[in-house]
Amino acid sequence: MTYFALASLELALLGLLSGVAGTLIVLRRRSFFAVALSHATFPGGVVFAILGWNLLIGQALFAAVLVLLMTLLSRVPGQGRQVTSGVVLSFGFALGTLLAALNPGLGVPVEALLVGSPLGVTATDVTATAAVLLASLALALVFGRRVLFHTFDPVGFAAAGFRTWPVELVVTGVIAASVVVAMPAVGAILGVAVLIAPAAAARALVDRVEWIPPLAAVLGVAGGAVGLWISREFSVAAGGSVGLVLTAIFLLSTLARPLLRPRARGRAASAPHPS
Repeated sequence: MTYFALASLELALLGLLSGVAGTLIVLRRRSFFAVALSHATFPGGVVFAILGWNLLIGQALFAAVLVLLMTLLSRVPGQGRQVTSGVVLSFGFALGTLLAALNPGLGVPVEALLVGSPLGVTATDVTATAAVLLASLALALVFGRRVLFHTFDPVGFAAAGFRTWPVELVVTGVIAASVVVAMPAVGAILGVAVLIAPAAAARALVDRVEWIPPLAAVLGVAGGAVGLWISREFSVAAGGSVGLVLTAIFLLSTLARPLLRPRARGRAASAPHPS
C-alpha cells in the first residue's frame, strides 16, 4: 500500500473515531482534558524515541500514567478536573521539551511528535487506529445507554443505584486511546482537532443526540479527505491542512446554526398539540 493510501485510510479511521470519542469529549465537556492529555503524552514519545522503541507504545503508556495521576489529583479537596488537567499538561509538555533538548540527536524530529505527519504513518499505526475504533464501538454498544444517562442526569444515575466509576473508566479509556492513536498522523498539537472539531460541528447542526455520532463521523472523514487533497495539490503540510479544514467545517457549522435552529423551532411550534 502506498504512503498516500495509508494516509487516506488513517484519516478516514480517525474521522470515524471522532463519531465515538469526539462525541464523548463534546457531550461530557472533556475538551480541555483531551488537549491536556495529547500534550502531556509528548514525553512518552520522546523517551521511546531515545530508546529506539515504538513511539506509539511510549505515548500510550505515558497516557495511562497521566490518566491515573489526573484521577488521583482530582480527588484532592478544592481541586477540579480543569485544574488538574492544566497542571498535568504543563508538567508533561515541559518534561518532553526538556528531554528533547537534552537529546538533540533523536532519531525522530521533535516536530513529528508535535504536529505529526499523515503521509508518514505506517501500517502499524493504521492497525492500531482500527483496533481502537472497533474497541470504542464495542464499548459504546455495551455502555452507551449508561454513559448517556450519566452524562445528562448524574444525580438520577446515582439515585438509580449505578456506580459512576465504570462509566468514567470507559469514557476516559476511549478518549485516551483515541488521542494516542491520532498522534502519528496529526501530532500532540493537532490531534484533538481531528477528534473534537467534527463532533462539535455536528453538535451545532443537529438537536438530537443520536444524530451527532454519525454526522461527526461523516464530517471527520470528509474533512480528512479534503485536507489531504489540498496538501497534495498545493504542496502544503498535510497535518496543518487537515486541521485547518476541520476548523473551517466547525466555523461554518457554527455560522449555519442560527439558520437551522429557527426552522427546527418553527416546526416544533407548528406541530399539533395533544388534546
